[in-house]
Amino acid sequence: MGGTSLGSLVMVFVLVLTSLLAVVPISEAQLRQNFYADVCPNVESIVRTAVTKKFRQTFVTVPATLRLFFHDCFVQGCDASVMIGSNGGNQVEKDHPDNLSLAGDGFDTVIKAKAAVDAVPECRNKVSCADILVMATRDVISLARGPSYAVELGRKDGLVSRASDVEGKLPQPSFNLNQLNAMFAAHGLSQADMIALSAAHTVGFSHCTKLLNRIYNFSRTNPVDPTLNATYAAKLQGMCPRDVDPRIAIDMDPNTPTRFDNMYFKNLQQGMGLFTSDQVLFTDARSRPTVKIWAHSGQTFYKAFVDAMTKLGRVGVKTGSNGNIRTDCSVFNS
Repeated sequence: MGGTSLGSLVMVFVLVLTSLLAVVPISEAQLRQNFYADVCPNVESIVRTAVTKKFRQTFVTVPATLRLFFHDCFVQGCDASVMIGSNGGNQVEKDHPDNLSLAGDGFDTVIKAKAAVDAVPECRNKVSCADILVMATRDVISLARGPSYAVELGRKDGLVSRASDVEGKLPQPSFNLNQLNAMFAAHGLSQADMIALSAAHTVGFSHCTKLLNRIYNFSRTNPVDPTLNATYAAKLQGMCPRDVDPRIAIDMDPNTPTRFDNMYFKNLQQGMGLFTSDQVLFTDARSRPTVKIWAHSGQTFYKAFVDAMTKLGRVGVKTGSNGNIRTDCSVFNS
């Protein structure tokens, strides 16, 4: 009887251990703060200096770097695969229609930070492009007067970049709450994480072509989306005429476009979310309470945003032989 009980206990212990290992992927477990302390101890200050220099040249550095990070992590994980440039007939992630609007300033930020890191002899070819993108993203948020936070490091750069992998992996401006939740849940992110990460639109910009349907051809009975604030809709029509030049872009936050704050949520309360996927966070009763709380308390939002960014940074991380450290962020090592 005692032997059977002991055997049962051992089996339970093994099952518990196995389930724990399943919950914490090996790659995630290897990420840690101060990962480069022994090989490149000043890497974070080197990256921050390079990012700050780029930021002073153009504010676009902020939304461009943030968006690059999201688009990287949502396709094949946070592995800098979105950085790879086209090579002849090889269609890479960057070539997919959903990525063609990624601003060059985001790529340039990472490339300049990588060059600054590699200019230090002890750091050369020791720090991955994936980690530099994570650090640069944290830095642009801070430079836009958002929260600063410690980042987990230890990613390697991915070995694959295919345009076909992007299809159906990125949120679309027309998404409803169910579609948003499903896409984020696929990466282990909750509804609260999704709402927090959506608020990156507080410093973003969009090309007019992304919202023409919403302000001119929403439906047969309502040419303008009825959830859109009427005054704001008229303003958008003034900035984005029907025959607008596809290169024209407008601020996603009409009130504080150069500040990373909780204005995004205050705008949603006023019917001033630029995309359907923004405004639905307030019109849907399931997400509205979170929007109200974060509209009221910027600090509460900041904490949730940092938590969500940390979780996003763990998605699909490459370690060991699944990745390497690129010498050039835009080209696979030969």
